[in-house]
Amino acid sequence: MPTQGSNGLGGATKLLADHAIAIAKLELKLALLELKKKAAALGVGVGLLVGAAVLGLFGLGFLLAAAAAGLATALPTWLALLIVGIVLVLVTGLLALLGRNSLERGVPPVPEVP
Repeated sequence: MPTQGSNGLGGATKLLADHAIAIAKLELKLALLELKKKAAALGVGVGLLVGAAVLGLFGLGFLLAAAAAGLATALPTWLALLIVGIVLVLVTGLLALLGRNSLERGVPPVPEVP
């Protein structure tokens, strides 16, 4: 005996399909909302890290200036600046060599065949 408002098996199938479509649409909306929330958090995190990097760079500059000023109490200012500059160039060269060696070990990114 069919219930009131149903059209038998065809009506139940259509109702089931409509519910499945509605659930799929809601799941898609939920996934998009979660993606937007994660993207916003990612954007804030990247912005904070960029700000930290800029402030860190300024801090490093001030520390290097303080080192040069400290050396300038015992040496002429030009010599103190020259010493700090040479140390910076040497550290930069060392980091560049280490980075190049690391890149050479990682390129090309294919597994080694024994």
